[in-house]
Amino acid sequence: MFGWLKRLFGIAEAEAHSVLDKLENPIKQTEQGIRDLKTDLSKSMQGLAEVKALSIREKKEFESNSRNAREFESKAVLLLQRAQSGHISADEADRLASQALERKQQYEQRAGANQKNIDNYSGMLSKMESNVQSLKSQISNWENELKTLKARATVSDASAKLNKQLASVDSSTTIARLEKMKQKVEEKEALAESYGEIADISNNTVDNEIDKALGLSGGSSVESLGTSDELKRLKANLNQNPTNNTSAGSSSAGSSAGGGSSELDRLKEQLKNKQ
Repeated sequence: MFGWLKRLFGIAEAEAHSVLDKLENPIKQTEQGIRDLKTDLSKSMQGLAEVKALSIREKKEFESNSRNAREFESKAVLLLQRAQSGHISADEADRLASQALERKQQYEQRAGANQKNIDNYSGMLSKMESNVQSLKSQISNWENELKTLKARATVSDASAKLNKQLASVDSSTTIARLEKMKQKVEEKEALAESYGEIADISNNTVDNEIDKALGLSGGSSVESLGTSDELKRLKANLNQNPTNNTSAGSSSAGSSAGGGSSELDRLKEQLKNKQ
């Protein structure tokens, strides 16, 4: 009963994972990781600088306390020497020398505390410097990896586009398109040929047919047909019968309909008698 609901939720979950996969761009993730590392590096550098400042201050206090301890020790010795030389009483010298030695001890204690702090700071600085160098090395490696990743992404995108284009190319479709184009070209060629034949028919007058039959096409004249035996006989017959030519001309002029036909019959009859 609830099977279709499970399938529906499964599809929705798959779509959600697909969207998340698209959102989780590895290049952007790497860039964000580098930014986070640089933030950590900045904080580590700041902490390192603060610890170094504390160490420097402790060293200065150590030097000052050690110097003061030595000075009060020297003062105690001078007080005893002045008592021996009679400049001050022995009791006064012992009292002042004791106080000087107490001050010496105070400064030595301070110097000892400074030394402990210096040792602690030295260990902290060594560890922090190691972390800073590790972060710098990691950032450098990640930046190099990012460059490589970007280059690979560019190449993969270009390859994907090329492969997609190649995959979308169908040889059968291409051949069908070529055949269709060939058919259209042949149709246009046939249409052009038909127009040419129509033009020849429209230009094919009676005069052109006569000239074509007499072989006068291409600029030839009637005189060029002098080698024709039939034309020679016709000319000779016409020259020998001028009367018939005159009467024939009159009859052809007098007949308004069918004149061309009687003239043709007359010429045929003359040729037949001549034979």
